[in-house]
Amino acid sequence: MITAAIIAIFVVMVLSIIRAIAGPTFYDRILAVNMFGTKTVLMIALLGFAMGRPEFLDIALVYALINFISVIAVLRFSKSIGFQEPENHPEERR
Repeated sequence: MITAAIIAIFVVMVLSIIRAIAGPTFYDRILAVNMFGTKTVLMIALLGFAMGRPEFLDIALVYALINFISVIAVLRFSKSIGFQEPENHPEERR
């Protein structure tokens, strides 16, 4: 059962990387990277449980904190430099 969960999480991680590459907007890409980080935390915790290594849970918690702080930092940085997706206005094309 644990093996099936590990495989399912790995499939979702691959799908989130595909979404991060093909995301139409910057915020979709950030959301996909955040989802990948969250699934990585779950993967580390499940692998620790499957291998009988409870200290992996500590590593997973540290990784979760790093993931959270890095996503907030990237979003703050993108807001501070004024990074915005160009909006398509038909009036400006004339």
